[in-house]
Amino acid sequence: MRSTLESAGVGIHIESDLDWVDELITEGAAGQLGASAPPSRAPLLLRIEADGRPFSRRGWEIVTRGVWRHGSETIVEDVCATGFDLHLEIAEGTAAFTYRWLPAARSRVMRVALRSRFHLLARAALIQYPALWWAGTSDRAPLHASGIEGGGCAALVTAAGGVGRSTLLLDEVDHGNRVTGDNLGVSDGRRLWGLVEPVRVERGGGRRMPHGRSEMPMAGRVPELEPSCVVTLERGDHGGHSQLVPCSPEAAARALVTSTYMAGELRRYWAFAATLAASTGIGPAHSPVEEAASTLTANLPCWSLRLGRPGDRRLSDLISEQVVNACIW
Repeated sequence: MRSTLESAGVGIHIESDLDWVDELITEGAAGQLGASAPPSRAPLLLRIEADGRPFSRRGWEIVTRGVWRHGSETIVEDVCATGFDLHLEIAEGTAAFTYRWLPAARSRVMRVALRSRFHLLARAALIQYPALWWAGTSDRAPLHASGIEGGGCAALVTAAGGVGRSTLLLDEVDHGNRVTGDNLGVSDGRRLWGLVEPVRVERGGGRRMPHGRSEMPMAGRVPELEPSCVVTLERGDHGGHSQLVPCSPEAAARALVTSTYMAGELRRYWAFAATLAASTGIGPAHSPVEEAASTLTANLPCWSLRLGRPGDRRLSDLISEQVVNACIW
């Protein structure tokens, strides 16, 4: 495989010498892979080699258990417990992530017996976490949030897992609106860049995932947007109507931050990012999640959407009514 991808606002060039990894990457890219381009056009290079030998670390300095560094290079064993070893080299504004599949017995068993879980972990380690980390070196923080563009506004939407955000997003897409993605993005406190990933919902027709869901590509995707409001989702009365009510910036920021740290998709990211920050000396030691959330909510109208019965009213329609009635935009 030789292809390109833009995710979390980062241009990525991908090279893979393993057929089964090609399949995994294609599935995780959710239809967003582009034509092959010279590596010099992308600041992030991802290489998956067929070589089954460990990376040489003779004479390297140990950073922590399973991590070594030498100059601008880093080696990490068994990244995110996937069985992949990583060699990272940073030079001239480009980060080159090179992976080799060197699995212990546990990783081999997981790849076969727990395929969905392994696919999620491997996608994170090979594509998503490198993109999030490299975006972080440009002062962008990961957020468990999606952007919706429609109805004359752009909303940044956050919710704890299982509340119903994916269903809400797909309803917007079905009505011609655009979204940045399903679960994750990065923000500098002004814009939101979406992370590329499949959407996981009950009606998906692709790979089966936990909680009775399956995957499907996210149609109507826009790589980035500048939100004009922040919306937090809450479970409401399933027999009643959806309600959009104002909430304080402090409450919206808290919801955005706590949702981000609760997100299962980021459970292993914090250790991944801290390890690379320690070994390379590049990027923040701790992602500025609270700073990005506080800046967004301090400068934008904040709302809470209490979800009513399924298929009740779309978020974009409710926001449009608020825009007209309150003349706040």
